Amino acid sequence: MTTVRYRLFEPRLRPRQTRTEVPGWGGEKVPRGDGAHEYAWHCMPFVEAAHSGIELFYPFDNELRVTRRDGRVVLEGAFGPDPGTGAQWPPFRAFGELYYTYQLLLDLKVPEDMAVRTEPHPRMFTSAADDVPIAVPALLRTSWWPMISFVVFKAPPEGRTHVFRPGEPFMQMLIVPVDREIDLVAMDAEEAAERELQGERIHASRATLGRASAWLSATDTVFDGTYRNLLGAVSAKRRKTRG
Repeated sequence: MTTVRYRLFEPRLRPRQTRTEVPGWGGEKVPRGDGAHEYAWHCMPFVEAAHSGIELFYPFDNELRVTRRDGRVVLEGAFGPDPGTGAQWPPFRAFGELYYTYQLLLDLKVPEDMAVRTEPHPRMFTSAADDVPIAVPALLRTSWWPMISFVVFKAPPEGRTHVFRPGEPFMQMLIVPVDREIDLVAMDAEEAAERELQGERIHASRATLGRASAWLSATDTVFDGTYRNLLGAVSAKRRKTRG
């Protein structure tokens, strides 16, 4: 477990480990079964990816609508008078022709070998309205940088509107290793053969391991719980080893 310490300048940001809201942006509470519509929460890899971040909630009372008109970023929202805290006001500001910024003023302290990476909230990938703000990825080494002064968002294309709504998650942050060097090494023949055999065994097990959990969605897509069941078994084994 990684410990992340935080300082809040705006309590309503309410940072927490990202949760899949069902019903909500994760989909409807529809059990897996023949004829059911498939939703994001049905996909365990997506759920695990979503839950790996820290989500932040829009802390203001009135919504903000972001559009682009004639090539310029337009920010429409009522923030009221400057509270006199010394912070940028209003907290959102156009940044060139394609981006805008938000003075977040959140301090996340992570271990020296970790960093904070800004990301779009996973609900961006589930919104049919295409109205979710897009936080631009950035990596901050906050073990020695005690502030996140602002974050950058990509403005929508002409004719689209991104909306920040009170109490709604608008971005997330991932805690990632600082050492990003990756050594790509091709598998030798023995390792490749072992992986191929492992894959064949998993594929063959779908007829047994996945039989009870198999279902055909409303869009004629076949799903089963093979990955989910294996994940549960591996996680249980890991917990037993640690315990």
